[in-house]
Amino acid sequence: MVDSDLPLESDTLLMPHGIEDPRSSNVDIAVDTLLLDGQQIHIYQCEKLLGRGGMGAVYLARNQLLHRYCALKVLSPKRISRDFDYISRFENEGRAAAALVHPNIVTTHAIGRYDDHHFLEMEYVSGSSLQNEIDNHGELGPIRSTAMAVGIANGLAAAHRYGIVHRDLKPDNVMVTPAGTPKIADFGLAKRILGDDLPSSNLAGTPYFMAPELFEGAAASPASDVFALGVCYYLMLTGAFPFEGSSIGSVMNAILASNYVSVRRRNPEIPLDVAECVSMMLSANPDNRPRDGASASQLLQAVLGNAQDLDVLVYDAFHGIPGITWTSEGARCRIELTFRNNRRQTVFIENSDHGAGDRLLMIYSTCCGATRDFYEEALRLNAVVKHGGLAIRDIDGVPYFVMIDTYPRATVSGEEIRRSVLEIGANADNIENQLTGKDVN
Repeated sequence: MVDSDLPLESDTLLMPHGIEDPRSSNVDIAVDTLLLDGQQIHIYQCEKLLGRGGMGAVYLARNQLLHRYCALKVLSPKRISRDFDYISRFENEGRAAAALVHPNIVTTHAIGRYDDHHFLEMEYVSGSSLQNEIDNHGELGPIRSTAMAVGIANGLAAAHRYGIVHRDLKPDNVMVTPAGTPKIADFGLAKRILGDDLPSSNLAGTPYFMAPELFEGAAASPASDVFALGVCYYLMLTGAFPFEGSSIGSVMNAILASNYVSVRRRNPEIPLDVAECVSMMLSANPDNRPRDGASASQLLQAVLGNAQDLDVLVYDAFHGIPGITWTSEGARCRIELTFRNNRRQTVFIENSDHGAGDRLLMIYSTCCGATRDFYEEALRLNAVVKHGGLAIRDIDGVPYFVMIDTYPRATVSGEEIRRSVLEIGANADNIENQLTGKDVN
C-alpha cells in the first residue's frame, strides 16, 4: 500500500467488503456525510459501503429498474466545492470511459446527478483489488504476475485505441475477479497530488507510479500508462515498489534518476526475459518503452510464452497420441514419429535466439544431406509443399536439407505444435524418400 504519511490524495475504487482504505483518514470523504445502508439515490438502493477515497465513496447498490447489482460511486461534496471544474471534467471523462467495453475494464454503465449527489454507475466486480492480493500474498510469481500484466495491458490497449489515457494506473485501481481476471477501474478520472516539495500542484496520478516525464511537465500519454504498468508488474513480482523514498520529493528523484533495484537482484529465480521486460517498461525515456498498451501486451505475451515450459507445451500437444514419443534434450525437444508404412522421422522443437518480443518457436526435421545433385529436385519438391519450407542448414559442419516452420513463441498453442510437427515430419520423410530412397531420419 502507499505509505499513509506521504502527503498525497488517492482514490481506491473498490475495496473488499467491509474494509476501508486506511489512507482515507486524511481525505475529504472522511468528513463528508456518508450514506447509510439502505439509503436511496435516484433508482439506486445503497446496500453496503465498499470503499472510499479522495473523490468519493463507492457503494454496493441495486439498480431497481434493471434489478441488478452495481458499484455506485458518489462524489465527495467537499471535493466538488473545492474544485470548481471537477464536475465538468468528471462528466466528460465519464462519458469517454463509458465507451470502453472490454473484458479487462470495469464497465461504466451510467453517469448522472440526483439532488446534490453526482454519481457514476459501474459494473460490480465481486473480487478484491490487485493491491489487496499483493498485501495478502506478497509476490505473485513470474507466470501469474505476467499473465495478470497481460490482462491489464489488454485493457490499456482498448483504452488507448479510443485515445483515452488512464493517468492513475495502480493495483488499487485493478480489480481481480474470482476467476483471476484483472479489470481496470477509474479510466480517465485524473487525480491531483499535493505536496510542498513538488514542482507543480497540478500533477495527475499517484507518485510511485508516475513516469519521469510527468514530473518534468509532459502530458500523460499511453507510454506513461505503460510505465505505471511496469511499476505494477514490479510490485507483483517482488512485493515491493521499484522507486521508494520518505517523501514525494525523494520518490520523484528516484524515478527521475531511474534508481531502482533489478527484480533479479530481489529474486534471482525471476527469468531473465521477465527482468528485461520490466526494465523496458520502466525506462526513463518514453521512446524506449512499449509505446502503448497494445505493444506492452505483445511484449508481455512473448515473455509469458517463454515462461511456460516447452515440455508442458509438448505434453499438451502429444499426450495420448499413438505412434509419437518425445524426450527433452536441454533447450529443445525431440519428437519421434512412426508412420503407417513403418517409416520413422525425427522432429525437433526449440526456441529461436531472438529477444523476448520477437522470439519464435522453431519446428524442424532433417531430410538428407544437401548435395548439389539434389538441388534441382529439392527446389521442385519445395514448391509443392503446403506447410513449412525447405532450407539448407549446417549440422556439425555438414549441409543438410531441413524442413522448417516457425510460430510466435508467445502465442503458439499445443494444437498448432501438434499439427505442424506431423506435417513437417511427413514432408521431411517424403523428401528424404524421393531424393535418397532411404529412411535414416
